[in-house]
Amino acid sequence: MVFADLFFIYFFLPVCLIFYFMTRNLHIRNAVLIVFSLVFYAWGEPVWVCLLVFSAVVDYINGLVIEKNRGKTPARLAVVCSLVINLGLLVAFKYSGFIVENVNNLVGTEFTVPNIRLPIGISFYTFQTISYTIDCYRDKVPTQHNFFKFLMYVSLFPQLVAGPIVRYSTIGKEIEYRTSDMQMVSEGISRIILGLGKKVIIANAISKIVSTCFGEASDGYAAVSTVSVTGAWFGGIMVALWYYYDFSGYSDIAIGLGRIFGFHFDENFKYPLISKSISEFWRRWHISLSSWFRDYVYIPLGGNRVSKGRHLLNIMIVWSLTGLWHGASWNFPIWGIYFGIFLLIEIGIGKERLQKIPAVLLHIYTVLVVGFGFGIFYFDKTGPLLKFFKATVGANGNPLTDTITKTVIRNNAYILVAVVLFTMPIVPKIKERCMKNRTSAVVIQSAGVVCNLAILLICSILLVNTTNNPFLYFRF
Repeated sequence: MVFADLFFIYFFLPVCLIFYFMTRNLHIRNAVLIVFSLVFYAWGEPVWVCLLVFSAVVDYINGLVIEKNRGKTPARLAVVCSLVINLGLLVAFKYSGFIVENVNNLVGTEFTVPNIRLPIGISFYTFQTISYTIDCYRDKVPTQHNFFKFLMYVSLFPQLVAGPIVRYSTIGKEIEYRTSDMQMVSEGISRIILGLGKKVIIANAISKIVSTCFGEASDGYAAVSTVSVTGAWFGGIMVALWYYYDFSGYSDIAIGLGRIFGFHFDENFKYPLISKSISEFWRRWHISLSSWFRDYVYIPLGGNRVSKGRHLLNIMIVWSLTGLWHGASWNFPIWGIYFGIFLLIEIGIGKERLQKIPAVLLHIYTVLVVGFGFGIFYFDKTGPLLKFFKATVGANGNPLTDTITKTVIRNNAYILVAVVLFTMPIVPKIKERCMKNRTSAVVIQSAGVVCNLAILLICSILLVNTTNNPFLYFRF
């Protein structure tokens, strides 16, 4: 089941809310969330619910073992058990085909390449359960003694299939005690509608622009062979914007749903496309993943407290893994290494020198680097990826500009203007100023209600004839 679906918006969610708010008993409310979360997941993945529950059982037991044997060998073995089982399952389901295929190509063997369907959300809930076990071992979170409360943490449907990666430390207290008032419900609904608008109105429109520039996956991205230099760069930037609006839209809906149920999930995006460096960009983009790799990989490797050479190596290890986390094809680790290299370059230049460069130039530099990077991210086949590289410098024999790109820009000028404006915190700043004055606050609140209703109506109309509208990060 997906959020951007009329069945979810007008049936599943209202029914869930009715059962949830029928009682003030938190135990019953937790039970409602567990049942609806498992139904939500089973709607598209009925077989893999068992895998989800199994992961929860494994780390629930590991947490108890760690608490009982703190500082002893069994506690360390529990952490190892969590890593081996969870990462083993992730590798088996997500990377086994990729590994076998590359072994066959490298050695010349003819092993059968596994064709296992990837369980939705496995990359996200695997990292969540691992973080719980490690934090228990580090004594950063209390051990959860009630399995069903832990299962609710792992399976919570607002963020189950595409994040953000919610750590137990973030919502552990709210699992035990939380409240929902009308203000939280109102904020949650507004956030959900904002996320729907990002996905259905903006991201889906950008996807058509990307398809025009590069072609469809089904035709081998044929258009990338003939796209102009300008079109290749424009297409790469559009891919970055597409992923931003699609994924941040999902995160907005997840955060909004969490708020309705009394949970406060951390922000996952903070206007990353206004950044003036790649390091700033990654402090604002997919924050839950970046911070996870920082706390559970980078710092344990020594972070920046080691020699300069080892520090640089740590960065490249982290970014190679970050890329590989996204998928089982070579473009993803290349994408991670690409951004890792720019982070190393910025470290070499230093913050003080970077700040002396005009902000406009830094912003242009960041947008171009990100656009090229997401071009790498988009093409998961070697052939089209190489054609994209060549297209950006005209090595395909392609011209500097082309009629198709000009037409796309001209015909979509209105959406492009909106896309650029909404990457900046213009609306929040206007709202913040207006809320300081009582009269203006009433006006802005009324306008907000009207805008929410308009966005919901437009999204509903656009979704009427849509049978499948998944978010991009479902496949990761």
